[in-house]
Amino acid sequence: QDKEKLEIRKLNDPPSAEMVRDMIKYARNVIEGFRRAKHYKYILCLALTLLACELLEICELSLDKMGAVFEDSNVYMLHMMYQAMGVCLYVQDWEGALRYGQKIIRPYSKHYPSYSLNVASMWLKLGRLYMALENRTAGVKALKRAIAIMEVAHGKDHPYISEIKKELEDH
Repeated sequence: QDKEKLEIRKLNDPPSAEMVRDMIKYARNVIEGFRRAKHYKYILCLALTLLACELLEICELSLDKMGAVFEDSNVYMLHMMYQAMGVCLYVQDWEGALRYGQKIIRPYSKHYPSYSLNVASMWLKLGRLYMALENRTAGVKALKRAIAIMEVAHGKDHPYISEIKKELEDH
């Protein structure tokens, strides 16, 4: 699946190999910057609130730049969308987080195995976001998809699954 994970846009004038290499280098540098920030997050915790708008702007600018070359299903694009979603969740921008999550879920479902907890986790986040935004129908559907995967991965009697089922009953 490497070809799919590193897919570039189909353009009339395809990017040169050098442009693709440069974009991969750029993407790796931006991702490494986020990893370093996470490593020091205990120091940055208070500053993160102040920097959230700037971090989100960096994500969006990076997505625009990378999006000129990479498809949304490209792993570098997905990683940056996931970071942007995380910033939106942190600042409680539920609509923004939902927009990124909706863009992420289809490629995740394609790239990961059928019963991947990464996919289940994304469905769980989406379900909770839909519920928070009072879209109960979409929320229930997403949470049920998360549960279906988790039941295979963890077993039907896992406490975490019971917790999510209780969430469904309470809404």
